[in-house]
Amino acid sequence: MDTIPELDSTSNSENTGNDVVVINTAGTTTNNTVTLAASSSSSSGSSSRYENQKRRDWNTFGQYLKNHRPPLSLSRCSGAHVLEFLRYLDQFGKTKVHTPICPFYGHPSPPAPCPCPLRQAWGSLDALIGRLRAAFEENGGKPEANPFGARAVRLYLREVRDLQSKARGISYEKKKRKRPPPPQQLPPPPLPPPGASH
Repeated sequence: MDTIPELDSTSNSENTGNDVVVINTAGTTTNNTVTLAASSSSSSGSSSRYENQKRRDWNTFGQYLKNHRPPLSLSRCSGAHVLEFLRYLDQFGKTKVHTPICPFYGHPSPPAPCPCPLRQAWGSLDALIGRLRAAFEENGGKPEANPFGARAVRLYLREVRDLQSKARGISYEKKKRKRPPPPQQLPPPPLPPPGASH
């Protein structure tokens, strides 16, 4: 039976990284414990939350490629396949994205429910692509051949960000770094009037 583990961008502290929610082709959900191979750059005992998530994402993408029809090898994977994967993940999204005809379009806190679709949030997709991009290179991929860094993927993420920003009434402006204020210089002491003695 074909299965694809669902990506979990929020993991709790009890999660060991081995519990994976599996969606089977019948549409039902089951919890399975699987043994994951450790990434070459991380040890299994002292991995950070980021490293664990990156490993789970990498394994999920690998499973997606295996279940792809026809099956795909990583070496033949392109930016187009990454986009297909991101669109596939939308079905597991939990973020309400209002359509332009919805009366709540552009409202960050709608007062009532609506039939608009649930999607993956832009921030989750952006973080996912960042982790997969790093994992690709850590697993021997060449930076210039990285499908997660393809121009089409960057453009898609920008389009999703802009669409969700308008639909949800939330600004995704890049946060500017707070720079320390320049040291204040004291004004020079006033000059004594001419002819005054010291």
